[in-house]
Amino acid sequence: MRIGIVGGTGPAGSALAARLADIGYEVVLGSRSKYRSMEVVDALIERWPQRELAISPSDNIGAAKCDFVVIATPWDAAAITARSVADHTRGKVVVTMSNALARVDDEFVPLIPPRGSVAASVQSSLPDSKVAATLQHVPAQELGDLEQPLDSDILICSDDQEATNLVAEIVGKIPGARALDCGNLSNATAIEAFTAVLLQLNTRYETRVALKLVGLE
Repeated sequence: MRIGIVGGTGPAGSALAARLADIGYEVVLGSRSKYRSMEVVDALIERWPQRELAISPSDNIGAAKCDFVVIATPWDAAAITARSVADHTRGKVVVTMSNALARVDDEFVPLIPPRGSVAASVQSSLPDSKVAATLQHVPAQELGDLEQPLDSDILICSDDQEATNLVAEIVGKIPGARALDCGNLSNATAIEAFTAVLLQLNTRYETRVALKLVGLE
């Protein structure tokens, strides 16, 4: 399976690209500028020279042509970017991993996009795709550190059960990760907002918290 990451040159997108390549997937890293993508891919390969990461650079259209697509732009560009590649994502699973957040003084504050969540906005832009929301609560630094297991539960929500299952299969291969089905896409609103709490804990206690739920087999 080829996985394309649209808008993937930021911290979260590039970290995910490294993780997915490290567990054996072929990854296409997309950007508005292919040259920017080339720079980021070179940096990832230089950072992990012994891991033979199968990551190739492309523009966003090239990434959207892959079998499985991730939208990794900042939250306020996610729906617009998704719309720009809609012709290439019909019938595919498309993952969103953004949070609508703002920093006000020393506090992180969740914002409510017009449709309630970033994921819902992307689904509206891609009516012919199967949108799933996941990885919003995973810090990019931990996601991209291939020397360490992720040690986190990964919450997934989607209106399409096959999409949830496929996302769970993929992220569940990441060492230390446990994929959890959290129901319909409407639950992305709560998950995206809760990320503000995690960021606040990171700031207050100068650490990196991970989400781990108890009581599940």
